[in-house]
Amino acid sequence: MSIKVLPPKCNRTDPLEIIRTRQRTHGRPATIAGPMVRYSKLSFRQICRDYNVDIVYTPMMLAREYVRNSQARISDFSTNDLDTPTIIQVGTNNVTDLLRFIEMVAPYVDGVGINCGCPIKEQLREEIGCALIYNETLLVEMVKAVKDKYGDTLRLETKIRIHEHTRPERTLKMCQDLCEVGVDWITVHGRLRTTRSSEPVDLDAIKYIVDGLKGYDVPVVANGDCFTVADMGRIADYTGVQGVMSARGILSNPGLFDGYDICPWGCVEKFINYCMEFGGLPFQLIQHHIFCMFENMRVSKDDIRQLMSTRNMFELIDWIDSRFDLKRPGDKEFGTREAIPYLESSK
Repeated sequence: MSIKVLPPKCNRTDPLEIIRTRQRTHGRPATIAGPMVRYSKLSFRQICRDYNVDIVYTPMMLAREYVRNSQARISDFSTNDLDTPTIIQVGTNNVTDLLRFIEMVAPYVDGVGINCGCPIKEQLREEIGCALIYNETLLVEMVKAVKDKYGDTLRLETKIRIHEHTRPERTLKMCQDLCEVGVDWITVHGRLRTTRSSEPVDLDAIKYIVDGLKGYDVPVVANGDCFTVADMGRIADYTGVQGVMSARGILSNPGLFDGYDICPWGCVEKFINYCMEFGGLPFQLIQHHIFCMFENMRVSKDDIRQLMSTRNMFELIDWIDSRFDLKRPGDKEFGTREAIPYLESSK
């Protein structure tokens, strides 16, 4: 049986150029939607781009599973020519799997990010994610192997957490070593491996790294606690980073980088449309995306309960139509309204 190989994506964008120039061209840092397990799929990536997001990540994909399992490739990654710039994030613990993974995905993305920040215990046991910041030699070896092979034809990022506060110089030394072997940019999640997301991000640690890398031509992106466009400005001004990444914030409000403090209703309409147009998302995932947006929009608990009681896409659309004025593509005001358009009969 022959294997069909898709042609490379024809529409490509250089994410490094965006990060380097956004302050000059737009008067703000680069805006980035971070990788989220399950959630950063094609339909969600596109909705983010509709609301002033410059760069979007895929969920983390395990290199070994992706390379060996065709079903993993089908379920983990889909794309199209609108899906740019996209960074595919990978979890790996060796050079061989990383290079094989990149060989398979490079024609379809604009860059690859190595996950060095996931603190989940299962990932740590596999020596991937956050375990890599405690194995600096391996991390540097992996970056060097990729850049030696691909050079500037492939952008490569590392997304790290910080070491314990007693060793800030260890994190900086690791970042400097990554710069020496050609990493294109570094994203710093300003929390320790053991820090809960409910605890404030350490902006001083991010600033320390930014200041320590000023002798290198390598941008730094800040990650953590960005829930509004005001947060973006505050984080960038304090740390001096060239890009700001949001994950939890943009999951509940894809419009945050466009200045919306509360998710606009248009996000819901556009997201449903992309889900129907692109396909590939399980119903429960679509349902939970809308749940996150509704929570941010302060939809009533009763309405959220009814949303979560729907059992398939037909029931979900029928229920939304019974409560709200849901526009379709081609309808006037489709995807443009901010306020929740309750139907008079449902109030």
